[in-house]
Amino acid sequence: MMYIPDWLSYFISAGFGLIAGSFLNVLIHRIPLGKSIIKPGSHCPKCGKPLRWRDNIPLLGFLLLRGRCHSCDARISIRYPAVELLTALVFVAMWTRFGWGALLVLRDWPLGALLVAITFIDLDHRLIPDQLSIPGIVLGLATSWADPGVGLWSSLAGAALGFGFFYAFAWIYEKATGRQGLGGGDIKLLAMIGAFAGPLGVFFTVMMSSITGTVIGLVWALVARRRSLMKFAIPFGPFLAAAGLYYYLLGDVWFRSMIRM
Repeated sequence: MMYIPDWLSYFISAGFGLIAGSFLNVLIHRIPLGKSIIKPGSHCPKCGKPLRWRDNIPLLGFLLLRGRCHSCDARISIRYPAVELLTALVFVAMWTRFGWGALLVLRDWPLGALLVAITFIDLDHRLIPDQLSIPGIVLGLATSWADPGVGLWSSLAGAALGFGFFYAFAWIYEKATGRQGLGGGDIKLLAMIGAFAGPLGVFFTVMMSSITGTVIGLVWALVARRRSLMKFAIPFGPFLAAAGLYYYLLGDVWFRSMIRM
């Protein structure tokens, strides 16, 4: 493989991440509304005017416009450059962790992009779309055979465990309380994480997301002066996504590094 200096690799990874983040903004906005992600082209949500080509340059377009639409002067949400920057950081982290290779492009970067999109959609709509999680499960399973750190059987076991664990928990919770505690989107998201990370990744994701979700939920409930945390609904998808990404990048570091040499 051709040698690429580290500084150039950082630049390339960040560049691909910014481009992917720009597309993720389209997914995040349109998928929950049932809109096409292809047509119409990028436009101002306030006045509907199409964006100029230079306005679509990731991150730089927002800075050049000073956060306002060139046509109607409406404010552009800081969410757009934030998603682009976060995706760039995730892509750089993936390259730093795994290096250049086919799996980086076909498996690692797509997982990072899916988790970013799912996080923001769940924050906005309390929804994890099947259009993202189910293809994510398929991708995780389809590419697992080429990843010696996981393998096909571990991927299948992780997906099955992720789906079965939360499905059983949701069923028991609903029977015991008469309320739905977890949505089907959370179940499929954990199955997707399992397809990429295997059974150990599922266990870690459940444990870490439960701890962080409980702590943040308690703080949020106290700040909002909620008397009952059980009646205070917060989206769980972002906690699952963050824990799953953490494990994928840093879980079992020594083992992954040895077998990928």
